[in-house]
Amino acid sequence: MNYEFFIAKRIIGSKAYKSSVSAPIIKIGIAAIAIGIVVMLIAIATGIGLQQKIRDKVVAFNGHVTITNFDSNVSDESEIPISIHQDFYPEFKNIDGIRHVQATATKFGVIRTATDFEGVVLKGVGSDYDWRYFKEFLIEGRLPDYSGEMSNEVLISKYLANRLQFKLDESFQTVFKKESIDEMPFLRAFKIVGIYNSGFKELDEKFVMGDIRHVQRLNKWDEDQVGNFEVFIDDFKQIEAKGMEIYQNIPSDLDATTVEQKYISIFEWIKIFDNNTYGIIGIMILVAGINMITALLVLILERTQMIGILKALGSNNWSIRKVFLYNATYLIGLGLFWGNLIGLGMLLAQKYLGLVPLNPEVYYVSEAPVYLNLDYVLLLNLGTFIVCLLMLLIPSVIITKISPVKAMRFD
Repeated sequence: MNYEFFIAKRIIGSKAYKSSVSAPIIKIGIAAIAIGIVVMLIAIATGIGLQQKIRDKVVAFNGHVTITNFDSNVSDESEIPISIHQDFYPEFKNIDGIRHVQATATKFGVIRTATDFEGVVLKGVGSDYDWRYFKEFLIEGRLPDYSGEMSNEVLISKYLANRLQFKLDESFQTVFKKESIDEMPFLRAFKIVGIYNSGFKELDEKFVMGDIRHVQRLNKWDEDQVGNFEVFIDDFKQIEAKGMEIYQNIPSDLDATTVEQKYISIFEWIKIFDNNTYGIIGIMILVAGINMITALLVLILERTQMIGILKALGSNNWSIRKVFLYNATYLIGLGLFWGNLIGLGMLLAQKYLGLVPLNPEVYYVSEAPVYLNLDYVLLLNLGTFIVCLLMLLIPSVIITKISPVKAMRFD
């Protein structure tokens, strides 16, 4: 029979315990843990969610790793073609963790209307293009189909459609320059079959998705020549290692650039979220721990006579400390239960109802994204429980200082 647990259980279940002087302080301690868990869950879920959303938006336009010619071209236009007859295309057979490889090409152009014009980049894609990201971005119409003959169908952003007053199924003309400035430019007509909105203005204002064969014809390339290859990997955490591995397994005249290297400022910015999250977790656990220490001290002082009686009956200091630590474990568990119930409820409401909006010009998303994973929820609860319990070992030392004779006289 674990008598320490038995005594702790009797203390918790007694009416005197619930109406004692320490009751309000204990409730405050439980509330502090619950609020701390709510704040930490929200910080982690929204922080990781925002990182993933921004990352996915950038990856949608570039892939995880881009294979290009080894030259000094830093523009968005493909200048020197690459043959599609490569060992790594259409599948990277000698590297694990590669999900997909697709060929693309880009060309600068100017959309011209009767009243306005706008500079854009026509991103040419083929039948091998993975549209999974753009399915999420699509707000009107459908995705274009380039599996048959050369198509004039394009996917345009909501930003460009609003700016140029375009509507679904409307056609427009785009001007492309020739190699010589003395020659008349190329003129191509395209039809809008879909409108997307990634929320990433820097990319939405630039890219129009079209048939890669238009870019090949405009650049006078052969059918087996493309501008670059976009590589998608299974695990983003391995992007640096996979980028180096890809670089080592492609011809020496080609270069491999990860999306982190290409958009270094954006990825440095979202890494700051990790520091903020760690800071919030540390502060919340410290506040919850201090509140529980206060509650336990008051509980010990309130039970001074009981401590004296237990010592007089032969209980050692550690045994009596265990009684109060069992009690504290119950209180911490109660705080964790309510914190998880409220926190996860709020996160699920945000995930499925989108109650909290964000400014897309600042955060690149229109509502706070939520990432829920059982692993980090369990780890957070376990970590909070252990840290709070370890912190409570400190105030329980006061039990060793209590004299049985003085304690039984204590009133």
